[in-house]
Amino acid sequence: MSKKHPIVAVTGSSGAGTTTVKRAFEHIFYRDGISAAVVEGDSFHRYDRVAMKAEMARFAAEGRNLSHFGPEANHFELLAQLFHAYGETGTGKKRYYIHSDEEAVEQNARLGTTLKAGQFTPWEGLPEGTDLLFYEGLHGLVVTDEDNVAQHVDLGVGVVPIVNLEWIQKIHRDNLERGYSAEAIVDTIMRRLPDYILHITPQFSLTDINFQRVPTVDTSNPFIARDIPTPDESFVIIRFRDPEKFEIDFSYLLSMIKDSFMSRRNSMVVPGGKMGMAMEIILQPIIERMMDARRV
Repeated sequence: MSKKHPIVAVTGSSGAGTTTVKRAFEHIFYRDGISAAVVEGDSFHRYDRVAMKAEMARFAAEGRNLSHFGPEANHFELLAQLFHAYGETGTGKKRYYIHSDEEAVEQNARLGTTLKAGQFTPWEGLPEGTDLLFYEGLHGLVVTDEDNVAQHVDLGVGVVPIVNLEWIQKIHRDNLERGYSAEAIVDTIMRRLPDYILHITPQFSLTDINFQRVPTVDTSNPFIARDIPTPDESFVIIRFRDPEKFEIDFSYLLSMIKDSFMSRRNSMVVPGGKMGMAMEIILQPIIERMMDARRV
């Protein structure tokens, strides 16, 4: 951890909705004039799209499992090295994983390359003079016997919808945006489940704040759900691991967020439609105190 070069990590599974939290942070950074070095978790995958398919087939032939959730498919050591380097010096290396043809066009124009969707850009230095590092992805607080990423994080935020809702969101996203069949998506969910249990869920005991969306409609069979429950069909449970650490003023938050209430001494519940607002009200003072500490 570092007061001079703080690290904020937003972590959540595929389909969890980390983009919503990322957007809240972008609003905060813009309003406060904060320069963030943005790092995407996908860039620390070990294999590009073609190589991953080949490795999955090899693992399957050997009776083993390989998924993007586990250490065999990721460079946890490089992620830990980046967090350590940034905390110490405010510098480090990153790259991009190109998800789509549109992203390929953008990155090729920037770099003068001929890369395709499913490939990585070359490693490059982080921008100089940034105020903090902002990570969004699967493994922002991962800990294994070999690597401890979580120890470098100053603010860890988990995005953790209940698992049936998470699966519904993933099925709809991968089908509509990426063109995968329902059968292929379900196969991916099943293949990832052991690594999900071993390497994704333990992170949410280490996060400082968790945002968990809970639908108020029936999601008992996520594999046949036609629609994603809307924010207004949900509540969001916000859990603070140590409220005193970030000087959380629950009375103020309850007064600012209509129809919110406390469910435990460190947990509050807000209407799903107020999730974005709640994130910004909660997170902005924390980030501003981090920036004040840099100047001391």
